[in-house]
Amino acid sequence: MPAGGSAPGGPYRVLGGMSVAVKVPAARTEGQVLIVENTNPRTGGPPRHLHHAQEEWFYAVEGSYVIEVGDERYELGPGDSLLAPRKVPHVWAHVGEGTGRLLIAFRPAGSMEAFFAGLARLDGGSPHEEVQGLFREYGMEVTGPPLLVE
Repeated sequence: MPAGGSAPGGPYRVLGGMSVAVKVPAARTEGQVLIVENTNPRTGGPPRHLHHAQEEWFYAVEGSYVIEVGDERYELGPGDSLLAPRKVPHVWAHVGEGTGRLLIAFRPAGSMEAFFAGLARLDGGSPHEEVQGLFREYGMEVTGPPLLVE
C-alpha cells in the first residue's frame, strides 16, 4: 500500500476531519485483523468507547497522543504502542502540534470497515444519539465523551 493510499472505499473522513485509510483490509486476513492509518489534522479524537469483540492496538507514527485504557492514562509519541483489550473502555486524542498519525489494528476485524464507512456518511454535526447508535450497530458502546484537549 503506497503512502497516502487506502483500500477501495477509503480513505474515510470521520468525526469532523479525521481520515481513516484502510492499509490491510479484513478480507486479506480472512477477517483476523484490520489495520488502518488514522490521520488527525488537528487535536482531538473519538468518544470513550469499548469494543465487545475486538482488541484495538495503537502505534503512534507521528505526533503526540494521550490514550486512556480503563483507569490508566498513557502518553504516546512516535514509535510507542499500546493495546486496549476488548470490553475495556478506552479513549484517545491527538494532543500535539501539527498532524498526528496512528496505525490502529483491530483483532478480529469484525465489521470495523463497515463502521468507518457508516461514520463517514454521518455529518460532522450529527446528534450524539445517532453516533451512539452507529457504535452499537457495529458491536461497540460509547461510554463517555472524547478526551478534553487543552
